[in-house]
Amino acid sequence: MLNKLKENLFLDFSISEILGKLSDGSLTPLDLARECMKAIDEYNEVYKVFVCYDRDILFRQAENISERIKSGKNIRALEGIPVGIKDIFNTYDFPTQMGSPLWAGFTSGNDSRVIYYLKESGAVIPGKTDTAEFAVHAIGNCLNPHDITRTPGTSSSGSAVSVLLGMVPAAIGTQTAGSIVRPASFCGVYGCKPSFGLIPRTGMLKTTDSLDTIGFFTSKYSDLERLFDITRVHGSNFPISNDALNDEVRQNKSKSEKWKVAFVKTHTWDDAADYAKSSILELIKKVSRLDEIEIDEVNLPDVVLTSHEVHQNIYDKTLSYYFQEEFKKPEHVSSVMNEIIQRGNGISVKEYHEALKDQEKIIHSMDSFFEKYDVIISLSTAGEAPLRNESERPDPSLIWTLSHLPVISAPVFRSPDGLPYGVQFASRKYNDLLLFRFTDYLKNNEILPAGSNLVENITDTFNTK
Repeated sequence: MLNKLKENLFLDFSISEILGKLSDGSLTPLDLARECMKAIDEYNEVYKVFVCYDRDILFRQAENISERIKSGKNIRALEGIPVGIKDIFNTYDFPTQMGSPLWAGFTSGNDSRVIYYLKESGAVIPGKTDTAEFAVHAIGNCLNPHDITRTPGTSSSGSAVSVLLGMVPAAIGTQTAGSIVRPASFCGVYGCKPSFGLIPRTGMLKTTDSLDTIGFFTSKYSDLERLFDITRVHGSNFPISNDALNDEVRQNKSKSEKWKVAFVKTHTWDDAADYAKSSILELIKKVSRLDEIEIDEVNLPDVVLTSHEVHQNIYDKTLSYYFQEEFKKPEHVSSVMNEIIQRGNGISVKEYHEALKDQEKIIHSMDSFFEKYDVIISLSTAGEAPLRNESERPDPSLIWTLSHLPVISAPVFRSPDGLPYGVQFASRKYNDLLLFRFTDYLKNNEILPAGSNLVENITDTFNTK
């Protein structure tokens, strides 16, 4: 099992390296499709990663890509690359069931906007990855390969595990609280949640209007920015983000400037495991020794202390609105979802609007915070994955979601039991490219791994009992 993982094409090579092999003819799109299906055939029955997939559809897509390459057309940014899709996005070829028996077998007959972007870049879609019911809290069927008694994360867990097991080199997910950062942390892969609104949400499940954000997972650090550039909006039709992302001064540091970094424990620090606290404090010491960095331990603005309460009021009320029809069939809805909808029904419209105003205050306070700092460093999660029947401890990821900030979760740490958890980097809203430049700097100084630092020893911690 270890050798098969170590020999996996998607774990051994970055997307750019794979595209190079397509260009020189040493690999074909059909080779990539076979690699994808080999891993799905080997691991999916045990770990329940893909809720649906179709080898005929995959190979037909690969054959079309092969014909395109043979005709002499340029290799696109994801030419022939299999990408996993969280099962809340509309896809023409597959049902969109959203982890709910109420929507079993539903087919939308179209692709969501982000799927269109992926396909236009040459990606092929093998199927849909497991998600929590309506991308909320009720844990799905997907298992954590490091230890099946533990959660693989929240609602985007199938996408994270598909990358971890080398089924695909990249997968898309969503985050409304911590559903990209937590699976990335608990599974030991890279995860990225861009600034709110940069990836269009047309044609996907809507849960919370002011929070839902599309992001992605990769097995290699170098593939993060590629996925970001492919899936985000471009052009003058999006003037605010377009101006920010094309502002060279805003998105880059001059050689004479040092990175100004804030290490924040946040109000979730007491919930973190002692080993997690020790690990990030050691990492901060290591980062502070780099010549081009100035790092301070600082507190966030006081208004940010209310983040979890504000988030819950917005989240519960919005879910109670969007899922009122499903609530009429409570026997087909999880107890967790029923409880959320009941709480949401008890929140008045006035209280909801007040919570939205509070969110705006938090967003503005964090925007002002970044007048002094380029990047924030925090824990991704409170430590290793909890048991499947345990609640996840509060962590900083929800704070950055509420604040609309771009984040990257990196697979840096292991718990005393050998299980993964991550460190999280955040920057000002729309400073996504600056965030990539900072993590590039850390990667070049060997603070961040090129890929998951667990791949070579991953089967040492696998538990299939």
